[in-house]
Amino acid sequence: MVVKNFPPQFKADAVALYESRPEATIRQVAADLGINPETLRNWVRAAGVSRPRGRRAETPTEPPTPLEAENAALRKEVRELEEEREILRKAAKYFAGVTRW
Repeated sequence: MVVKNFPPQFKADAVALYESRPEATIRQVAADLGINPETLRNWVRAAGVSRPRGRRAETPTEPPTPLEAENAALRKEVRELEEEREILRKAAKYFAGVTRW
């Protein structure tokens, strides 16, 4: 078994990505980052992150218009993609440094 040491910033970014995507599972986020799900699960536990299970967010009094709903969904997607890109950029820098002779 190979033990990989990840920098603390990568761990923090991975946990932040998991927190920012409430619909994603640990398995999905770990697959996106190319790490073992148990590794990410341990980091999440160590960070004290918990998600409520089976609870739905309260519905607003007025439903959003279709344009507002689409806007919100697109903003959320952009935020997630920016975070993922930043984590992957940091991971690429880390692994590029590890593989140099």
